[in-house]
Amino acid sequence: MTELRVFLADDHAVVREGLKALINAQAGMTVIGEAADGLDACERVPGLRPDVVVMDVSMPGLTGAQATERIRTECPLVKVLALTVHEDKSYIRQLLGAGAAGYVLKRAAAEELIHAIRVVAGGGVYLDPSMAGKVVGGFVKRASPQTLPNGGELSDRESEVARLTAAGHSNKEIATRLELSVKTVETYRARAMEKLGLSGRADLVRYAVQQGWLQNG
Repeated sequence: MTELRVFLADDHAVVREGLKALINAQAGMTVIGEAADGLDACERVPGLRPDVVVMDVSMPGLTGAQATERIRTECPLVKVLALTVHEDKSYIRQLLGAGAAGYVLKRAAAEELIHAIRVVAGGGVYLDPSMAGKVVGGFVKRASPQTLPNGGELSDRESEVARLTAAGHSNKEIATRLELSVKTVETYRARAMEKLGLSGRADLVRYAVQQGWLQNG
């Protein structure tokens, strides 16, 4: 079995050491590199091409969200899992909008972090169970019935592209998977977002969770 390769980005050395020991103790999982700030992570990840980057949200220099966006732009196949102490929905919105495939609170159990890494590495989206309900609930309260049509109102292709986008796949990945051009994928995505009344990827992820498209853990 191919070993799952993980990169760590956190400005606290003791946290990195603890995470490294935890991850390296798992079967089929290893830490291949680490960084103490967002800029360093952006410089190292392209050369290492890990499967998953475990990214602290609050770091000096580039924030976790800024680093996530850069990494996902340059390395669309690399998944980013945010590790944060913040339980404010605005932080979560930033992370998902930047392209993170999920987030875990730092107070979570070790087993939950390992599970989250495996979920995002497998192409899924992981939302910390203690926060997922708040994120989705806030979206449902703000949305009118017209902005939450069921998936049946989308064409098959629009629904497929929307689901894959919500699951953390880039336009390029979706294009390859569905044997379409990137431009065509962008068109389907734009149509789906318009029909669903959504304004960004973070909204799409919340909608996907509300519809039961994604695994929360």
